[in-house]
Amino acid sequence: ISLTVHSAAMNANFPLLVQRPADASRPRPVLYLLNGAGGGEDSATWTKQTDVLLWLSDKNVNVVMPVGGSWSYYTDWRAKDPVLGLNKWRTFFTEEIPVLVDAALGTNKTNAIAGLSTSGTSVLQLPIAKPHLYQAVAAYSGCAQISDPVGHTFVDLAVQVWGGGNTLNMYGPQHDPMWAQNDPYVNAEKLRPVKHLYISSGNGVPGKWDALGGPHTLPGVGGWLNQVAVGGVIEGGVNWCSHNLQARLQQLNIPATYDFIPSGTHSWGYWEDAFKKSWPVLAAGLRLPA
Repeated sequence: ISLTVHSAAMNANFPLLVQRPADASRPRPVLYLLNGAGGGEDSATWTKQTDVLLWLSDKNVNVVMPVGGSWSYYTDWRAKDPVLGLNKWRTFFTEEIPVLVDAALGTNKTNAIAGLSTSGTSVLQLPIAKPHLYQAVAAYSGCAQISDPVGHTFVDLAVQVWGGGNTLNMYGPQHDPMWAQNDPYVNAEKLRPVKHLYISSGNGVPGKWDALGGPHTLPGVGGWLNQVAVGGVIEGGVNWCSHNLQARLQQLNIPATYDFIPSGTHSWGYWEDAFKKSWPVLAAGLRLPA
């Protein structure tokens, strides 16, 4: 089903795609499942690229997938962008939709959140912004560190090169304090309330889902080359970020489950696998059987 919700912060309406629990006869928890950089407005979505929704269809969970916010990192921007518009997504996720979703779906107010790529950063930022809102978090191929030069390059690549926006309108110049304030690596201590945390990435080396013409490979020779070359470089970078986050969380004695596979590019076959492997962690937070 699709719900349309109004964001007062952005003065706009946005669709939420919803899959209801197998048994909705009593209140059930919510899994917020975020798409990648395109915000669910393109074909790079869980519904179009994976069988995750079908796989979840026998689980007693409300799955909520917002549509909107392409190239925004699902955060609150400091200024309206000429291309990407007004972005107040942190407010949307933490203050606006939880109460609307809970009321509309009759939930038990237990939440988890999962996301990939740029949303793999967002799902680490949101629990820091609103402690105790999410009982479980899963980040697939996300880069937690955004305020150092490497992490900042990733954000620039997504927002400016691919999205046409301007990161000056997001958090300001590179050394503006807003970058560090919104950096999950810098603020890792604030992830402590998340009792069920899952972090995964590949290492950029082509793997089982990178064969030419494969079911999870971009079409044509050009698509395959893009997935292997560009997707390989990106995944190698986020793998470095993910290992840095692991070291930081271990230093802080914050428990998490890690899945660092020995191959894999920045692509959907690996995210489908990662989601299914993360389900026991998400289910534990949602108080559901794995």
